[in-house]
Amino acid sequence: MKVVQIYHSFQDTHKHVYPLFDSPVSAGFPSPADDYIEQDIDLHDYLVKNPPATFLVRAEGDSMEGAGIFSGDILIVDKSLSPQDGNVVIAVVDGDLTVKRLLKSKKGITLSPENEHYQPIHISDEQDITIWGVVTNVIHSLK
Repeated sequence: MKVVQIYHSFQDTHKHVYPLFDSPVSAGFPSPADDYIEQDIDLHDYLVKNPPATFLVRAEGDSMEGAGIFSGDILIVDKSLSPQDGNVVIAVVDGDLTVKRLLKSKKGITLSPENEHYQPIHISDEQDITIWGVVTNVIHSLK
């Protein structure tokens, strides 16, 4: 899966507030609906924890479908987070942008896809790798 479009950092100072209903929506059996709003939510505040260090990218491909990332999805990426073992990251490997799960072990660093049809990228000492940031959220449309 590669990154096809990079958006600028979040510097939006406008509030975009939406109602958040108190009653959760059941994904199993229906439950009675409550007709009141618990609070308002600003999606910017909810999705972006560190605006100056946050950027958006659009993903392309199917190597990360197991992680819930599909082609065309917009990924919210935080550059200020230190990449930890198991994080989904945006990485530059030998000049190519990719999104993969970061795995650290005694053997080294591996960028792992979340689709059995793809091979992991085992990082060697000869390769040039830069982690641009940690993916914190994914936005995708239901089709």
